[in-house]
Amino acid sequence: MTRPAGVHELFELRARSSPQAIAISAAEGEISYARLNAWASGLAGRLIAAGVRPGDRVAVVAPRSPVLVAALLGVLKAGAAYVPIDLAEPAVRLGRTIEDAGIAVALADAAGTLLLRAQPVKVVGLEGTGDGIGASVPVATNDLAYLMYTSGSTGTPKAVMVEHRNITNLVTEPNFLAITPADVVLHLAPAPFDASTFEIWGALLNGARLAIAPPGMLASHELTDAVGTSGATILWLTAALFHRQIDEDLTAFHGLRAVLAGGEALSVPHVAALRAAAPGCRIVNGYGPTECTTFSSCHIVARDDDLGSRVPIGTPVQGATAYVLSPDGTPVPPGSVGELHIGGAGVSRGYWRRPALTAERFIPDPFDPEPGRRLYRTGDLASWTPDGLLDFRGRTDDQVKLRGHRVEPGEVESVLGAHPSVLQIAVALLRDDRADPRLVAFVVPSGTFDQRGLRSFARQRLPAYMVPARFVRCGSLPVTRNGKIDRTALRATIAEHPGAGRRA
Repeated sequence: MTRPAGVHELFELRARSSPQAIAISAAEGEISYARLNAWASGLAGRLIAAGVRPGDRVAVVAPRSPVLVAALLGVLKAGAAYVPIDLAEPAVRLGRTIEDAGIAVALADAAGTLLLRAQPVKVVGLEGTGDGIGASVPVATNDLAYLMYTSGSTGTPKAVMVEHRNITNLVTEPNFLAITPADVVLHLAPAPFDASTFEIWGALLNGARLAIAPPGMLASHELTDAVGTSGATILWLTAALFHRQIDEDLTAFHGLRAVLAGGEALSVPHVAALRAAAPGCRIVNGYGPTECTTFSSCHIVARDDDLGSRVPIGTPVQGATAYVLSPDGTPVPPGSVGELHIGGAGVSRGYWRRPALTAERFIPDPFDPEPGRRLYRTGDLASWTPDGLLDFRGRTDDQVKLRGHRVEPGEVESVLGAHPSVLQIAVALLRDDRADPRLVAFVVPSGTFDQRGLRSFARQRLPAYMVPARFVRCGSLPVTRNGKIDRTALRATIAEHPGAGRRA
């Protein structure tokens, strides 16, 4: 028997083998694998009746809920690709997405239908449970599963094309964490954020239960309640939310079997605090761009790990390869910094309708003998440690110039983040008409805010031009809806500190 190629087909295998097992739990109740399968098949039938054909893109507009999961699965069953849309999406950006993706049909709840009212799309409502004539269209492994929009350097969002094979590689027998039918995965990430790929399909393709967290951003005590109420055993958090939760309520982690965190560099003090407070919880530092399907490498923090000043991003996940290359494309020796390139089964098809950008970032893989294989140029700086682990060293495209010197803010953050008085830090560039550009460090301290001590610490580890001109104390760092540090809000904060360009 040929192994099913599609995400929805693998889900159907689970539904047939364990029809009464609980697939989803939420405030609305529990849904079995058999019931979710029938619900999604009904939605697929309604989409096909509305004109959806294999390869089409279908917008899905609904909050985090069982309805959302059924809708995503229904789109895949129709042979189409889903395009998740945030309910808070501004109208102009929404219109651009609809036009760019060529979306003619959308699945939406009542609020989503209202959001789409001015858009030239046919809306299929999500009311009811999708009963009716069901459908499930077979697909190939390289058929499109979803488009996910990310910020573009030009200010125009770009969509990453992720195929079914990319998703199945991510969640099938992952080498960083075994997911079993006994597990409960908390679904916390917004659907347009690729962490949801791991949460949703990691649970449902492994026979686990997907516990739906309440809609919206959760405060630390609400996250603790959601973990405890659902009985979650696996939790994924962005670095910013990971740090916040450890600062404010460590009890959230006590019942977990594993917590995965990433998106930005993890703070060593926070990881150490969690390791001490919840020794039974596996801590996984996950790294990966959207272009490579959520995770490309992971590091499992061992109980006896000497983390030093940085938490490694580890080794490639199953089916992936990683190379740290110099500008001429040759591998750099351990300890040397180069650009991280990712290859293997997680590498997506490229950017939707952006052939030039795809050719620039997705390049032929010279290290793979199989024709047609590609590497994704991440734009991230990395190095190999003597132990064979990847060490994240910042971004190439965040570089700034100060007095003729190139400065990588991520490197400054990494160095200062190792200071014992620093819980979190973000470095931004101040530009104004009164002075030359200056670096400003925004610090969330663990206790006493010692500017002189931080400056001395920096001067001992960084060239003079990389030492921030000012250290600004913050109660917290601003976070976006996706849980990442909000760099735009940080720049606004700089304007609120007119002395930020002067040395302390």
